[in-house]
Amino acid sequence: MELARFFVASILVTCVLVISVGGEEDARDKSSSSSACEFPAIYNFGDSNSDTGGISASFYPMGSPYGETFFHRPAGRGCDGRLIIDFIAKKLGLPYLSSYLDSIGSNFRNGANFATGGSTIRRQNESWFENGVSPFPLDIQIVQYDQFKSRTTSLYNQAKDMRDLPRVEDFSKALYTFDIGQNDLVAGFRKMSNEQFLAEIPDIINQLATAIRNLYDQGARAFWIHNTGPIGCLGVTLHYIHEPSPPGYLDRHGCVKSQNDMAKQFNRLLKQKLIQLRKELPLSAITYVNVFAAKYKLISNANKLGFFDKTKICCGYHEDYDHVWCGNKGKINGSEIYARSCEDPSLYISWDGVHYTEAANHWIANQIATGSFSDPPVSIANACHRAQPL
Repeated sequence: MELARFFVASILVTCVLVISVGGEEDARDKSSSSSACEFPAIYNFGDSNSDTGGISASFYPMGSPYGETFFHRPAGRGCDGRLIIDFIAKKLGLPYLSSYLDSIGSNFRNGANFATGGSTIRRQNESWFENGVSPFPLDIQIVQYDQFKSRTTSLYNQAKDMRDLPRVEDFSKALYTFDIGQNDLVAGFRKMSNEQFLAEIPDIINQLATAIRNLYDQGARAFWIHNTGPIGCLGVTLHYIHEPSPPGYLDRHGCVKSQNDMAKQFNRLLKQKLIQLRKELPLSAITYVNVFAAKYKLISNANKLGFFDKTKICCGYHEDYDHVWCGNKGKINGSEIYARSCEDPSLYISWDGVHYTEAANHWIANQIATGSFSDPPVSIANACHRAQPL
């Protein structure tokens, strides 16, 4: 059980009146009585669940077989292909986001991605080399956005060539997405008792709220915010559980109950904070997206949906309690092992024990994009509209 925590830590991994945030009421909508938003850009903040190349550009580049399914090469993503943020961009008719930290061949005309693998909301003051903690927590990602916007505005005022940069007026029309918090949970499991960490969650949520306020003060209006997923269902966690596990250790779908309960508490407080922020920031459109529920639906119905069980990991060597990380070499019983990928990643939910496969990400993205897992229940295409009671 302690091993499970160690290995997760090591890879830090109703009736409504719809009003446009632009200030104009609009009764037209293809799906929910409001017109599609036509976002010109996306600005994303997060961890490896939405990192499209930040940590890879900052440290060691992502190696094979990462990226093999869609890009046919490593593409800075902790996945065999595309992430949820890629599918969100596609649904909005926008190109895949370039990482802010990747200086080679990047185009920021339609937004930028500030997410990096291992990122946390709250600073951990740890090393990437020690525990896989990114040196770019959320507050630093917001500072990077501040610099990006300021520099873009300066170049615009100087009438510089802006082909690879956004139009200044697009910042207020963009969609601001967040997918972060999982690594704060991992750090909490590693450093504190459950009771101690429960007492710390409100501060973590408050720091996320501070980031949203910062962006709002700079003109951001539309926010699409994912809660954290069922961390107790990660393949690498379940792989190292000694059988039989103690009574009550696993939930009815075989996930670590205490870890999922902590994620649920995080999510409850996050939702409460976002409800408060809607009142505090009257021009904002803040959508809370229950990614936990979407992922858990997939995990608990894996076989019915055409996937292998959640414990099956596509890439890496996993036999008994031996493990070699995806794409690495290691010695098992004196023999060198290369941790290659499976024959067909589309059958797996888990890519490398921590991250989801492209097939799983695609399924989850299709679920959440409709608004069926959102509060208020607006689709991704209508996330610029704020909902208030009649």
